[in-house]
Amino acid sequence: MHRLTLSLAFTVPLLAVQPATGGEFPVAVTSCGREIAFDAAPARAVAHGSNLVEIMLALGLEDRMLGYSGRIERVRAATDLFPAAAKLRPLQRDYPTLEMLLEEGADFYFAGWSYGMRVGGEVTPDTLGRYGIPVYELSESCIRLGQKNRPGFDYLFRDLENLAAIFGVPERAEALIADYRVRLDRVRARLAGKTDRPRVFVYDSGDKVPLTAGGYAMPQAIIDAAGGRNIAEDIESNWVRIDWETVAERNPQAVVIVDYGEVAAAEKIAFMKEHPAFAHIDAVRGDRFLVLGYDDLTPGPRNIHAVERLADFLHGE
Repeated sequence: MHRLTLSLAFTVPLLAVQPATGGEFPVAVTSCGREIAFDAAPARAVAHGSNLVEIMLALGLEDRMLGYSGRIERVRAATDLFPAAAKLRPLQRDYPTLEMLLEEGADFYFAGWSYGMRVGGEVTPDTLGRYGIPVYELSESCIRLGQKNRPGFDYLFRDLENLAAIFGVPERAEALIADYRVRLDRVRARLAGKTDRPRVFVYDSGDKVPLTAGGYAMPQAIIDAAGGRNIAEDIESNWVRIDWETVAERNPQAVVIVDYGEVAAAEKIAFMKEHPAFAHIDAVRGDRFLVLGYDDLTPGPRNIHAVERLADFLHGE
């Protein structure tokens, strides 16, 4: 078998601990169409959710973090690649409240729409801006504001570059992105000449109505780079619910199981295997299931490893 996978555990920590050479201030970046300016690097940052925390840690910014909000167990699990995750302080298990962020003295919030913020909710760039707390929004989530651009790794690279600029460590983003591009190029080279693009269904959750990745979610970029075709690529949304009839009609040749939530990956696989309506689906008939984690498939440093694993699964020999 040709192995396309490289060691993410080897790559990320070594790049993340590079010393800062110093960025220039003031600096301005664009976040979901808003320009935000900084006269100095934040010192009490809060990030929401494990994938955004991992972006901060990949840039070596743990010393600038007040803590995080979101699922504690997922952030603690990040210690397999980022040991510093164990030292971060959990501030709130769910979406943060305005009161908590103010009481804790946060001076920066890294989140996204449906990643720690809701349109019209209590915590938004506008509400925090009234208290002088700038917000950087995850680029993939801007679709929730009606900004429709197909996701690609440029989204991830842009977020790394912008965050590195905000915190005065641009060289760290440059090193990470250079490494990621090399790894993506290696996958591309291995897939050169392959004309088949297996149909892929991303099964996030739900038994009556499944949640999947539409054409504007990060898995779209991952599947494209791995030489597959997302069966929901024509749906102009990021994470979206579709009906099982559509899944059956589009007959995926592989199913990517998102391993998170109350329902275990093995239970999701068993559900698809045992349901009589799915008996004809190529992925079910061929037992073609690949389990990937939440942080593999939402924007973050594990996305490159997800491409490598999926390319191996779809095209390995």
